[in-house]
Amino acid sequence: MRNLLIISQAYNNFVKDPIETMSNHFTEVNVLVRHNPISEISNIVPIHYFNPFTKKSLIDMTNKPPNINVIATPVFYIPTDSQYKKLGEKHFKVVDKILQKKNISDIDLIHSHFIWSSGYVGKRLKDKYAIPLVITAHGFDVYNLPFKDDDWKEKIETILNGTDCIITVSNSNLEYLKKLSINTPIKIIPNGFRGDMFYPMDINQCRSKLGLPLDKKIILTAGHLIEIKNHNLLIGAINDIIKQRKDILCIILGSGKLKNRLENQINKFGLKNYIKIIGERPHNEIPVWMNACDIFVLTSLNEGNPTVMFECLGCGKPFIGTRVGGIPEIIISEDYGFLAGTFNPKEMAEKILKALDKEWNYNIIKRYAQNFTWKNISKDILQTYENIL
Repeated sequence: MRNLLIISQAYNNFVKDPIETMSNHFTEVNVLVRHNPISEISNIVPIHYFNPFTKKSLIDMTNKPPNINVIATPVFYIPTDSQYKKLGEKHFKVVDKILQKKNISDIDLIHSHFIWSSGYVGKRLKDKYAIPLVITAHGFDVYNLPFKDDDWKEKIETILNGTDCIITVSNSNLEYLKKLSINTPIKIIPNGFRGDMFYPMDINQCRSKLGLPLDKKIILTAGHLIEIKNHNLLIGAINDIIKQRKDILCIILGSGKLKNRLENQINKFGLKNYIKIIGERPHNEIPVWMNACDIFVLTSLNEGNPTVMFECLGCGKPFIGTRVGGIPEIIISEDYGFLAGTFNPKEMAEKILKALDKEWNYNIIKRYAQNFTWKNISKDILQTYENIL
């Protein structure tokens, strides 16, 4: 049995779930979660920008196995581009100090989630202590950050060439990584979902539990209220849909800096009876919301491999999304859902209407989803570990 060190920017869903699934393969797992204490101001003042970055949002200790230690890593920084570029070294110094203070020295492997700044920290620790390193490149850190300017490109290339293996979550991400000068082996391992949490439940019971109407077609989406999630496309599509049918209710789960702007857009279109922004919900409550809906919609401008897609499929629900990132690699059949463009509300409205009218075979969706349970996906992650140890 070995000891694992995780460097991450969160301990929830797509980081938490695979770690907990694999935890019985390790004596001890230490998870150091980067946290900006400035974000806690949103607990006092309603600054929606900071909501997704509070400790409460970043760290989910529900049913955590006893051999996993989760440690919040406080790194103060102003959320600007210039400060973000300097974050790597700040993050490393805090992590290294915590490792020494808590006497965490018996480490067999480091796994960093996201290239920046966790990947930078992982590389510095690898260089200092000669510990093998795996970096998972998830999304924004792959398709955006390396191409912002030459300085970022050099930073990202240096980090990735300093690791033993790169995991990325889609072929789409791989194509971006191929544009960089990287010699490190790359393995594609998609995200997944917890089959013991996300499975079909009675739709009416779930709606009653959440206080949702039984006589409406419910459209669900979940994600931070930020530009990349492209909620304005969904709002535009709903505005088109109600011209043809009014028996719908769109639920938006999530918080973030665009909350006021999106609410203004909803009010401007006169959609307050058709779209509700519920806010962020605990992860263990999301399966109930998934099972309460008729269809799940994700209108992102880009994605690596969204966890909510697998969770939706695990509940036997059809997924309606945009043709971005790794989504078309998973929604490979209209038995599982439909895809649309990122800037055309009418096309998205057509796909949603088609989905609402279709008689879905929920068993086919559920069976397909079993390929992506964390129990199955984690086997590939563990094999990757073994290959470099």
